[in-house]
Amino acid sequence: METAYLKKISADVRKDILNMLCKAGSGHPGGSLSAVELLVDLYYNHMNFNSKLVNDKNRDYFVLSKGHVCPVLYAILAQFGCIQKEELDTLRKIGSRLQGHPAFDKRIPGIEISTGSLGYGLSIATGIAKGIKTLKQNNRVYVLMGDGEQQEGSIWEAVMAAPHFKLDNLCAIIDCNGLQIDGEVKDVLNINPIAEKYRAFGWNVIEIDGHNLDEIDAAYTTAKNTKDMPTMIAAKTVKGKGVSFMENVCGWHGKAPNKEQLEKALKEIEKS
Repeated sequence: METAYLKKISADVRKDILNMLCKAGSGHPGGSLSAVELLVDLYYNHMNFNSKLVNDKNRDYFVLSKGHVCPVLYAILAQFGCIQKEELDTLRKIGSRLQGHPAFDKRIPGIEISTGSLGYGLSIATGIAKGIKTLKQNNRVYVLMGDGEQQEGSIWEAVMAAPHFKLDNLCAIIDCNGLQIDGEVKDVLNINPIAEKYRAFGWNVIEIDGHNLDEIDAAYTTAKNTKDMPTMIAAKTVKGKGVSFMENVCGWHGKAPNKEQLEKALKEIEKS
């Protein structure tokens, strides 16, 4: 897909995220908005995925390790017809399939695993990738993590395992927006230099601007062409991207906009 088209899709996804969070009255806008371009380009240009392939053994897999930003995933799945647009309004409502974290047992097409407890997504993705290799299939596995999530010890077991098994079908993406619920990542528990750490464990590491669709696209292409080692994409992003009063503000990690704030945010996205 052309960059101009993906920019339009990204704007639509941002509007869906904000609308569903406002209607829910709770949720996580900051990290959902920072990951938009990363997932839009992945789903539209790189993953072997559509609504008819969700149970196909040859599909590519996506694991949302930072499960609290599920609004961005729900909005993408709605673009592909896996979720009806109207269903987005039921986010976090009693009886809804759209829980505050992805729930596999709700049978939402495109949700491969339940996530929420941070630190497990990379291990899950590594296991799937290893299974695919064992079966000699050509599927790829993608996993999106947060930068604060890198503070979890279980991450580093998978960081060691994936290069050991030469899982070149695994691509990890870190949404490096620099903020977590308690403040700046560097102050809570500094993870840097994160790129050098992954390289030291044997990963192919690509550092990009996580809102530049051309850089994102090139990174995913490089990951596909890399042999005998997994790839980690360190994407520098802005928490709350696209909404001026949310950008780089820790307080918007887990707070929904009210109707007045929603209106202002939607106008900004329309003009961008």
